[in-house]
Amino acid sequence: TPGSASNAADAQGAYETLMALWGAVLGHGNLVYHAAGWQEGGLTASFEKFIIDVELIQHMMEFLRPIEVNEAELAVEALGAVPTGGHFFGEPHTLERYATAFYQPMLSNWQNYEAWQEAGGLDATARATRLWKKALEDYVDPAMDIAVREALEAYVARRKEAIGQGEP
Repeated sequence: TPGSASNAADAQGAYETLMALWGAVLGHGNLVYHAAGWQEGGLTASFEKFIIDVELIQHMMEFLRPIEVNEAELAVEALGAVPTGGHFFGEPHTLERYATAFYQPMLSNWQNYEAWQEAGGLDATARATRLWKKALEDYVDPAMDIAVREALEAYVARRKEAIGQGEP
C-alpha cells in the first residue's frame, strides 16, 4: 500500500511508502488496496503526498521496465568507435538516445545547489504543491453525455444523504 504513518508529506512518508511498494512488488501483488496520498495510517491524505507517491510509483515502474537486448541497445559498434581515453558524448548513437535514456522525474530536482537556490530553493513538498495546483488548474472535464453526468450526480447525492444517516 502506498500509505504511511507519517502525519506530513515528508521523508518519513516517502520512505515508508517506498518500503510498502517494494513489499507489494516483491510479493508479486496485483491488487493493492489504499491509494496514493494516504498519510497518518490512512486517516488523512494530502495532494502533496499524492504527488510524491505518484513519483515513487513512476520510479518503480521505470525500475521494473524490462531491459531491451538488441543490436541498437548493445551498441557494440559505437563502443568500438570511441578510442581509449575518448568520450561518447559526440557519438551519433549517444546523441540519438541521451534525452530519453533515463527516467525524467516530475518532482525530483537535479539542479546544483546554487541553481536550486536561485530558482527559489523549493523542497520536494513545495514542488509537489506547485505540481498539484498546476494539475488542477489545467484540468479539463472529460466529454460526457449530459444524462450520464446527471445520473452520476444524482447517485453521489443519494449516497451522501445515506451515509449522513448512518447507512452503509
